[in-house]
Amino acid sequence: MIKVEALIRPQRVDEVKAALDEVGISGMTVTEVRGTGKQKGYTQHYRGAEYTVNLLQKVKIETVVPDADVEKVVAAIVAAARTGEIGDGKIFLSPVVDAVRIRTDERAESAL
Repeated sequence: MIKVEALIRPQRVDEVKAALDEVGISGMTVTEVRGTGKQKGYTQHYRGAEYTVNLLQKVKIETVVPDADVEKVVAAIVAAARTGEIGDGKIFLSPVVDAVRIRTDERAESAL
């Protein structure tokens, strides 16, 4: 099993959720986060004062998938989240040793 963590633009969430649903992934956790990367933020003016916003809003989508589904999940996220601009996001893949469904005690892929 692999944990897929995707940090994407907030305006692309619906497209990514729809793309994951198309490849059979319905269980996910979606979190609003802030971060910085190559975008470096932006400068804004408010009431005559200039200030820099360097922590940009992003959305983190997390899901755990069987090893066989990893490439199609990554491809679906990339296709749905890509705008071609800096700040489209990143995908991180991590191995998951085990998973347990609390309600039934199912383990491993059957717990997904």
